[in-house]
Amino acid sequence: MDIKLIEDLAALERCASFVKAAEARHVTHPAFGRRIRALEDWAGVPLVASTRAPVRLTPEGQALLTQSAPLLAGLRQLRTQWGARDAAAGQGSGLLRVGTGRTLARTLVADWLGRLRATIRGARVQLRTQAMEEICATFERGEVDLLICYEHPALSYGLTGQRFRHLTLATDRLLPVARADASGRARHDLFDATWIGYAPSLTLGRLLEDHLTATRTGQQPPPTIVCDSADAVLELAIKGLGMAWLPHSLAAAAVRAGLLKVLGGRGDQIHFEVRLYRHRARQSDLIEAAWEHSNR
Repeated sequence: MDIKLIEDLAALERCASFVKAAEARHVTHPAFGRRIRALEDWAGVPLVASTRAPVRLTPEGQALLTQSAPLLAGLRQLRTQWGARDAAAGQGSGLLRVGTGRTLARTLVADWLGRLRATIRGARVQLRTQAMEEICATFERGEVDLLICYEHPALSYGLTGQRFRHLTLATDRLLPVARADASGRARHDLFDATWIGYAPSLTLGRLLEDHLTATRTGQQPPPTIVCDSADAVLELAIKGLGMAWLPHSLAAAAVRAGLLKVLGGRGDQIHFEVRLYRHRARQSDLIEAAWEHSNR
């Protein structure tokens, strides 16, 4: 169980509104609702007594907040101490702290670091990966110097222009794919009942849910397999266990090798940006050099 879900419940109690709590947590209203439902699934009991404003928690929801409050306070204190220590170390040791998601770290971020190598020669890089909402919060607290994340109208991380600057590092897209047989034909079609989905906590899952809701209401059955890792989705699709939507940056090699076949047309692909964020104030020479190289 992710502690951010407890923090979501606390925000819901404080705001007494799903909409206001979602804004406070820098996520969309549907995503926030999914996270509260995920916490209820973990707890095994209802935690929200009324979903209409003013929202009220059940006795079990109140008990969960009461019991978890000391633990969360202690974890926040540790996180603040560690963040201050890392910041002090980074100022004097040529350390570049980069935050991103797990899938991006394997694909586009790895390529970006490769291109950046000559510019930051001699410096150490600390790459920190978390779920997108978490790593954005980590960036806002100053615990990483640069943030690389997805950008799409279905997402909302609350990174305003007043505090941060950004540039587009790359564009990517989710491709519907399926295992190809010996003749090059896909084993599954676009509307196949056997398909592999993402856990609601994943950003890619939010992008996919938004797309399916807008384009295929009533046509797409629930996924037969749900994964909390894009790497796992890739492996399961290659093994022929269902069709899936995968980032082009992750699936391209398997498509070129003939293991996966792209389904549908361009309208079935979900396009999004990959952005690099920094704090607006001037940073260390190392961070400024990395930013300027990325902006060329």
